[in-house]
Formats: sequence, structure tokens, C-alpha cells
Amino acid sequence: MVDRAGETSPIRRDDLEAKLRALQGDINQKVSNKKDTAVAVGAGVGTLALVVAYLLGRRGRRKGRGRRVEVRGF
Repeated sequence: MVDRAGETSPIRRDDLEAKLRALQGDINQKVSNKKDTAVAVGAGVGTLALVVAYLLGRRGRRKGRGRRVEVRGF
């Protein structure tokens, strides 16, 4: 490690821990932001899939609108 006077000093455990904690904090924050975005996109895609399935189901039902089957018990 280089101090202000330009001299090198040994790297201490505290220095390494501080640097790793700072990196870990940055990574955790980025992952959290991406996770929120992924959840929102997933919810939107799921909702869209449900709407499409509903509309396709309604369209298929129109073809057989006039047919009725009666079941009588004996």
C-alpha cells in the first residue's frame, strides 16, 4: 500500500476487509435493483399471458354457440 509520502507499507487485514465490504455493498445494491426490475417484468409478462389466454378462449367458444347437448336421466 502506498501512503501520502510515496512510501509503501504492508497491507493490513483491516484494509482488505474494508475494501471487500465496499465491493460487496455495491454488488448487493446492483443485484437488488436488477431483481426488482426482473420481478416487475415477470409480473407484466404473466398478466399479458393470462389476458391472451382468456381472449383466445373466448374466441374459440363462439364457434359452437348454437349447439346444445341435453342429458336426461332415466
